[in-house]
Amino acid sequence: MLQDPSDKADHRLTTFPAFFKVEGRSVAVFGNGDEAFAKVRLLLNTSAEICAFSDAPQDDYAALLAQGKVTHHRIPFSPELVDGMVLVFAATGDEALDREIVDVARAKSIPANAVDQPGYCDFYTPGLVSRAPLAVAICTEGAGPVLGQLIRARIDQMLAPSLGRLARLAVEYRDAAEQNVPKGALRRNFWRRFFSGSVADAVALNDIDAAHNAAAQLLQSPERHDGYVWLVGAGPGAEDLLTLRAQRVLMQADVIVYDALVPQEIVDMGRRDAERLSVGKRKGCHSKSQSDINKLLVSLGEQGKRVVRLKSGDPLIYGRAAEEMAALREAGIGYEIVPGITSAFAAAADFELPLTLRGVASSLIFTTGHDLAGDVLPDWARLAVSGATIAVYMGRSVAASVATRLMNAGLNADTTVAVIENASRSYRRLMHGTLRDLPALEHRDELAGPVMVIIGDAVAGANFERSEALALTGTHQGLKQEYANG
Repeated sequence: MLQDPSDKADHRLTTFPAFFKVEGRSVAVFGNGDEAFAKVRLLLNTSAEICAFSDAPQDDYAALLAQGKVTHHRIPFSPELVDGMVLVFAATGDEALDREIVDVARAKSIPANAVDQPGYCDFYTPGLVSRAPLAVAICTEGAGPVLGQLIRARIDQMLAPSLGRLARLAVEYRDAAEQNVPKGALRRNFWRRFFSGSVADAVALNDIDAAHNAAAQLLQSPERHDGYVWLVGAGPGAEDLLTLRAQRVLMQADVIVYDALVPQEIVDMGRRDAERLSVGKRKGCHSKSQSDINKLLVSLGEQGKRVVRLKSGDPLIYGRAAEEMAALREAGIGYEIVPGITSAFAAAADFELPLTLRGVASSLIFTTGHDLAGDVLPDWARLAVSGATIAVYMGRSVAASVATRLMNAGLNADTTVAVIENASRSYRRLMHGTLRDLPALEHRDELAGPVMVIIGDAVAGANFERSEALALTGTHQGLKQEYANG
């Protein structure tokens, strides 16, 4: 017969997670150093009456006590000082004295905690993520404080800073919801939409009046679903370059509409039960036209869906966001822009390349190779001749045209060029050369991922150690020496 894993002691907690009510009640902290300082800082997240017993506080602790936020008693420990306390922290750094303090508190049935002495702790102090009145406490039962800190940091990133304001607003509407919204599924749906719908969106934007209006509308029509669209920059491709806000909205979305250039790993960071719709949108592979995508976003919004429109890089840089915003505005559907790291920045980081450099390049141009495909040279071309750094998006197929037109405009054929495929990703590919070499890029058919081309005098300061030569002409060592000689 198989043993139930829950019967094993090592699968059960040795402590029971609970929260003490401390509002208006006294909590004692004994000690002069960092341990006492840390406990007081933790307690300042609460409305407890903090009593700091410290006869010789160290400098940082003394500065905090001087602010008057806690009651400071400049006296050493004596047994009567624990009377009337709801909790006691022994943080003197003297193990024997801390045990004595705990023994006194226990004798008076007061829960106590001796820092770094688990055997003398009636409770543990957790890692705390506060979005008051919401609190998340993390405890490892002493197994690994560093593990607790890592988990705390991750949870802190996941929870929006506005969550506390939203929770406080919910308290204001609790009675109204109980009176106006029937119990059961409808009321649960009301609160789900309160915490993840237009009310939450308005609070996140710090528009409290709009939040109240949205909450009032929700009370009047609790069965109604308001659609919302986030235009989200997925960044250049690496999952850890996705912004915290992008991660949060991915977890709120009912539907994720994504381009072909967005890696599946980032799409999978969305809610597991979210519907995922690929709309293609890469060179030579448009599974849906831009008009179709606009209509899709409007349709999903009108159905009351919360939609993440996931775009590679930043939605406002060659992301066709203007057309989608116009369609959503015309349909009266709310939306928000969530910026992302654009590919030019990721490519420069991979090359350790300064996009601007004092005395060499003071301006930066974002463009596409298609801007150089017409008969008229773009206005920015003259800036390139004067030393600006040029970041060319989607430039592989028109590399020869880019190079020829820029050289004809007066840009030196020996100007340094950096090329990267799949910027920021573990399988990225880096190449370097000169403007004269750039036409060879058109024949690199093996480059199936997004390609970024960076051109300019500042590029010669990049790190080419992990880069391959774009063509056989020129060496990066010679380029770097020329750059160093000015």
